[in-house]
Amino acid sequence: MSVADQRPNPDLLLTQVQAEDLQARRGRLKIFFGYAAGVGKTYAMLQAGQRAKAAGVDVVVGYVEPHGRQETEALLAGLEQLPTRSCEHRGVTLQEFDLDRALDRRPALILVDELAHTNAPGSRHTKRWQDILELLAAGIDVYSSLNVQHIESLNDVIAGVTGVIVRETLPDAVLENADEIELIDITPDQLRDRLQAGKIYLPQQAERAINNFFLKTNLVALRELSLRQAANRIRRDVDSAHQRRAAKQPWLTNERLLVCVGPSPSSAKVLRASKRLAASLDAPWLAVSVDTGHGSAANSTVAAQTSAHLHLAEQLGAETHTLVGTNVAETILNYARERNVSKIVLGKTAAPLWQRMWKAPLVDQLLAESGEIDIYVIRGDEAESRTPHPAPAAPVPDKRPYWYALVAVAVGTMIGFVCDWLGMGEGNLSMLFLLCVVFVATRYGGGPAIIASLAGVLSFDFFFVPPRWTFAVHDTQYIVTFVVMLFVGLLVSRLTNQVREQLRAAQERERRTHALYRLSRQLGEANGSEFLVQMAGRQLQEIFQAQVVIYLPHGQELSLRFGGHTQIAKDSQNFTVAEWVSRQQQPAGWKTDTLPQATALFLPLVGTQHNLGVVGIRPQEEWRLQDPEERRLLESCAAQIALALERDELALAAHTAELRVEAEELRNSLLSSVSHDLRTPLAAIAGAGTSLLSAADTISPQTKAELLETIVDESQRLTRLVENLLDMTRLEAGKLQLHLQWQVLEELLGSALARLKKPLALRPLKVEIAEQFPLIQVDGLLFEQMLVNLLENAARYTPPDSPITIAASMTGGELLLEVRDRGPGLPSGKEELIFDKFYRSAGRLPDGQRGVGLGLAICRAIATAHQGTIRAYNQPGGGAVFEVRLPCSANPPQVPNLELPESPLPLKN
Repeated sequence: MSVADQRPNPDLLLTQVQAEDLQARRGRLKIFFGYAAGVGKTYAMLQAGQRAKAAGVDVVVGYVEPHGRQETEALLAGLEQLPTRSCEHRGVTLQEFDLDRALDRRPALILVDELAHTNAPGSRHTKRWQDILELLAAGIDVYSSLNVQHIESLNDVIAGVTGVIVRETLPDAVLENADEIELIDITPDQLRDRLQAGKIYLPQQAERAINNFFLKTNLVALRELSLRQAANRIRRDVDSAHQRRAAKQPWLTNERLLVCVGPSPSSAKVLRASKRLAASLDAPWLAVSVDTGHGSAANSTVAAQTSAHLHLAEQLGAETHTLVGTNVAETILNYARERNVSKIVLGKTAAPLWQRMWKAPLVDQLLAESGEIDIYVIRGDEAESRTPHPAPAAPVPDKRPYWYALVAVAVGTMIGFVCDWLGMGEGNLSMLFLLCVVFVATRYGGGPAIIASLAGVLSFDFFFVPPRWTFAVHDTQYIVTFVVMLFVGLLVSRLTNQVREQLRAAQERERRTHALYRLSRQLGEANGSEFLVQMAGRQLQEIFQAQVVIYLPHGQELSLRFGGHTQIAKDSQNFTVAEWVSRQQQPAGWKTDTLPQATALFLPLVGTQHNLGVVGIRPQEEWRLQDPEERRLLESCAAQIALALERDELALAAHTAELRVEAEELRNSLLSSVSHDLRTPLAAIAGAGTSLLSAADTISPQTKAELLETIVDESQRLTRLVENLLDMTRLEAGKLQLHLQWQVLEELLGSALARLKKPLALRPLKVEIAEQFPLIQVDGLLFEQMLVNLLENAARYTPPDSPITIAASMTGGELLLEVRDRGPGLPSGKEELIFDKFYRSAGRLPDGQRGVGLGLAICRAIATAHQGTIRAYNQPGGGAVFEVRLPCSANPPQVPNLELPESPLPLKN
């Protein structure tokens, strides 16, 4: 064995390095596994925790349920216990594991009992195993416990054995991905004795348990299931260790069969016998074929027969693979050692004597090199071997390469005459013919190269070996030359043909990988089911050179979404098959055993939650669907299409849910506003009006005036609220039409201040507007509304007597308008949220009243309609600044001698 053969597989090494790197950042999970309550899982877990603490490890008990067992509670002594989290559920206080406290404490090792436990409603995760995953992701090692009846895949088996349906289950992947499993096992009789002694449940509970779940027959079956689960896990660990060690000999810790599959009709008998042998040994088995490149790819009959046998192996439950290699025995043995195979099964070949003399049969080669692997040879049925196996007709071979080979030899012969005239020796002439053989082999393949070898030897003998112009040979040394030339020519042609076939196989694997990558990438970039279906259908047509149809559910029926012009869609029976595939979520149709009368193969597009549609395909070359590699590629493509459709469906559902949430929030906010902000002024108006009507003759004129003033103020407040609601509705509906005109900023500001005379009456106002300020081109009504909302917001959210500054300037061709106050300022991180609809501050306002939360949202909508921006920020020394920037024309019309109109409030320049 060469040094290169002893090197580990680089792909396995890379996978191992990546797994170790991930493990270095992730905590380790150890599960104490048993078949029923009371076998001692929690006890063993606490013992392991005590040993870890004695070794200096930082150990914390996150949650342990001792069930009143004194020996279990005794093991808690000396271990730090995290307080549990209390949860109220249906009037009962539940104690749950506190995940956040554990993450804050961050011990090296934490003990959390009952891995499959369902958390109380309101917890972060529904299941405790999800809490464990978060702890592992934080780099914390975890010890936990689990019973076999909580494994999801065994749920129906447990129900059939015990008659009890277990509700608390966890995915099999949690157990499979655990770093270590420790089986805790006692005999059923010992467990029942513990139960009767009151060491598991209270006496009344124990009596019911013994007569129901803890029947000995149930416990025996559960124990077998737990032992099998542990054995399967150990088997996977052995396989992983075997691969990491890159061992060249199998570790015979368990049986695993490998059966060799070829085009021979007797392979079917070998496969059935292998299935029976694997079943008797209770061992997994693999079926492999070897593509040697010796013309098998060009022979469609051989390819079809091999593919049919591999398909039969899959139906019998085997894992199938197609290997590529020039040496069949070496390729099979290398793969068998890599997969830790203990037995190889193959059929007995009846090779002719001359073939056995030329090359040892495969059976002899395997026996000589198998080492620790057992070889089983099964004789095929002679009658079956003589029966022609149905296969597609082989295409008529192209004879032109053979004529090209003869032409190449003829050209070489003419060049040989020139070389002979120049006095070159016969050795050089023989090299010239070998060069022709190499050229033909690299250009046209093995068959033409063999013809070139024979023709070259004959031509060299006839034209250049004395006596010339005859095939007679006087010197026996030329016979050796002829034999060497022929042998070298045949060897070169064979090696060249193998290289060509290996290149073909590598290109085919690269084609499949690239096709799957291209499909995945394009599906990942597309959005919308219609685009996804069209793109997927075109890709499948290109990859498999086939007719393709895709059906997607539309209500309760299937709808054809791609391939309506194909013959598949025109055949009515295919739609019936597609409906069956959609309901049963199983492949059916052409080249299957289910509904084979269909003219296409139909595959379900199964997502993680439900079936998303059906794809039908009919390749132009029938062997594509019989080749297991092509079939796996098709299934992978179907899975990628299903995931893309599901992703689009989930994205649409998420968007719809988001819109519903927004609509619900809008509804709730509007109802809240209607119930408070509208009711408050209406109640004030109604109260004042009632007082005036009921006691108009008894109340004083001053009180009457105050009541009337209340009615006016509250009606104005109600009017502004309704105007804001109507303005927001118009802005959201996109019905806003701007009427841009040249406006005087001072006039718009004066009008806004007049509307807010009472709210601003007690506040010092400062206006910073330069003299001869240019005209601005805005919608006057909307701009004034924006000013009113900004000033009203400043007055509402600042204390009385605090100053408000209004500043305006022209900078860089845009209007900069600022409203500054000296109030408490904006909450940190809320600078953008305050412009959202119905956003209201949580704090108490100076005037004791809260707005609807539409004023600033309307300001942003008005600024955006003017192609401008608005933002808010806190200014140094306290207070907030609302900044509006609007684009302005560079050449506004000039109006001389503009004066600030008389304002209802004193303005300071």
